[in-house]
Amino acid sequence: QVQLVESGGGLVQPGGSLRLSCAASGFTFSSYYMNWVRQAPGKGPERVSGINTGGEQPRYPASGKGRYTIARDNAKNMLYLHMNSLKPEDTALYYCVRGLLWTNSDALRGQGTQVTVSS
Repeated sequence: QVQLVESGGGLVQPGGSLRLSCAASGFTFSSYYMNWVRQAPGKGPERVSGINTGGEQPRYPASGKGRYTIARDNAKNMLYLHMNSLKPEDTALYYCVRGLLWTNSDALRGQGTQVTVSS
């Protein structure tokens, strides 16, 4: 079955850290660009990071630079997002999306994992 399954979210205090994981199955994970995308209540989806097939070219928006680290393990079919210095505005549903065209409605995505940053 072709799927992406995220895990690792939770409730964390401001300034804390989390590591999100995305397990891929049913397709050749190493052949695809991968993304982490988040969506906060009442807002549109926002890509927080992307990484090329070999893992050498991570990309981050200005809001995430220095705080987010994306990584992938092609041998294990896993995608990760390390988040540090978390802020309340990082609260959102985080999900992984396959492919460069992450905004396409038919892009493969997981069900998401909730991250809540609150004291």
